[in-house]
Amino acid sequence: MLIGKAVRLERIFNRNNNRTIIVPMDHGVTVGPIDGLIDMRETINQVAEGGANAVLMHKGLVRCSHRKRGRDVGLIIHLSASTTISPFPNAKTLVGTVEDALKLGADGVSLHINLGDETERHMLEDFGHVTSTANEWGVPVLAMVYARGPKVKNEYDPDVVAHCARVGLELGADVVKVPYTGDIETFAKVCDACCIPVVIAGGPKLSNVRDLITMAHDSVQAGGSGLSIGRNIFQFAQPSRLVQALHGVVHLNWEVEQAMELLKD
Repeated sequence: MLIGKAVRLERIFNRNNNRTIIVPMDHGVTVGPIDGLIDMRETINQVAEGGANAVLMHKGLVRCSHRKRGRDVGLIIHLSASTTISPFPNAKTLVGTVEDALKLGADGVSLHINLGDETERHMLEDFGHVTSTANEWGVPVLAMVYARGPKVKNEYDPDVVAHCARVGLELGADVVKVPYTGDIETFAKVCDACCIPVVIAGGPKLSNVRDLITMAHDSVQAGGSGLSIGRNIFQFAQPSRLVQALHGVVHLNWEVEQAMELLKD
């Protein structure tokens, strides 16, 4: 591994356990300015103080997010996009480059691929170009790989999720983000078949914080490398406190009840 990539990965991951808590904030392009993503500096302060390892956003949002104070946090620039207004919301298009991210001081880049969509071939082509360029510069790539298309019956099916993770691995990602399969046994099979870190997505906002804590706990017990969760963190009433609880689960091997006690205080 290039030393530059190793250094950047250590800004995104805890170097002692190779786990991470990433908070994506790229939702504005997809669905507009939702709650939690208005005052960007305050939101980032909250998650950074709670112990998040990195935040993830589109290139134009960095100017609204640089704080000049507070706890440091890694920066990942998202390179692909689509909107819910589009008739083809699952067709992701490249909207940035690795060089753009480097100019912004980023520690990594990410992109989103929807396997099974009619435009899958274009997203895979973009994925290949990004990983090749990123490798030249020593920049880590986080691939968000989901199964969404007319042939996909269940995007959480363990075999389908394992396929998504394997695509991320084989096309050159350094980290892959996939849905959680629902239990430790099946998610362990996903992680076992992937020799790069696997982090879980948060999905739609959950009504029960215990479900989120349990999902985080079980994914790590299965061999996962942490979380890449957005709305369920930044739309929580106390994002900093929630990240502290998740930090305990991911980085300190807390049990669910221990994390829940922190949230009760």
